[in-house]
Amino acid sequence: MKKSINKFAILFSSLLLSTVSMADDFSLNSADIAHGEFMSKAQEFEGFGCSGGNESPQLSWSNAPKGTVAFAVTAYDPDAPTGSGWWHWQIVNIPANVTSLAAGSGDQSNKLAPKGSRQIDNDYGFAGFGGACPPEGHGAHRYQFTVHALSKKLELPENASGALAGFMIKAHSLGSSSIEALYKR
Repeated sequence: MKKSINKFAILFSSLLLSTVSMADDFSLNSADIAHGEFMSKAQEFEGFGCSGGNESPQLSWSNAPKGTVAFAVTAYDPDAPTGSGWWHWQIVNIPANVTSLAAGSGDQSNKLAPKGSRQIDNDYGFAGFGGACPPEGHGAHRYQFTVHALSKKLELPENASGALAGFMIKAHSLGSSSIEALYKR
């Protein structure tokens, strides 16, 4: 029995590593944000004491893993003083033939999001992009913008929480790529 478990562990590890290496070329780029750099006021929230443009950044990706059926894009602040971080944006079921989002796609009123995609309620309480708004004097927060290649379109209830959407995204992710931008007030 022990040998069978060890063989399974080796096989599982090999499959996991090969899946990760197939997704190594999957990349995310942006004309508006950069890894390790501070975002502009355009990506700051408008409300909660913040007065930014609340504009989601332009994002583009390439080299998605084989088998990709759809994409999801998320923006998450792990440094928010909540005990569970802060979901700024989750857009799921982006069609597989779409490889970019224009700046402002997170604003549902301008209808720039790809047809067939769905924006989940953020932690501000509305569907779409909610920009950075860390507490004043709290230091720099990290904003993780991630594109996930999905093995299937997600079936989520109408009132899906950010945690449920995040769980389903991770459960069906074939690979991902991130840009971690910064912001402080």
